[in-house]
Amino acid sequence: MFARRLSIQRIDAEGARHACLLRWIDSFAMRNFTNDAIFDDTMPLADGLLEAGARVPLDRLRSAMEDWFRRKGYLKPNERLEVAELKRVGEPAGQQIS
Repeated sequence: MFARRLSIQRIDAEGARHACLLRWIDSFAMRNFTNDAIFDDTMPLADGLLEAGARVPLDRLRSAMEDWFRRKGYLKPNERLEVAELKRVGEPAGQQIS
């Protein structure tokens, strides 16, 4: 079910990357558990890490997470979110959406 491991990073105004806190990712995942079926195939793992099924579109995930994080006050106006599929051993590099 969780075919992909994703990196969830907050990019600050200077361009530095910071792993999003697990509680942020979990807050998003729990909200979407009942509100948007496309994100049902996600599971928060740790700070900056989320597993997702193959049908979860990364561009839509990034946009929805960024919107939620802004509404919760987790992201400042000059910050953005980056969602990237992590390479698993023996696989080619994944897709990055920022």
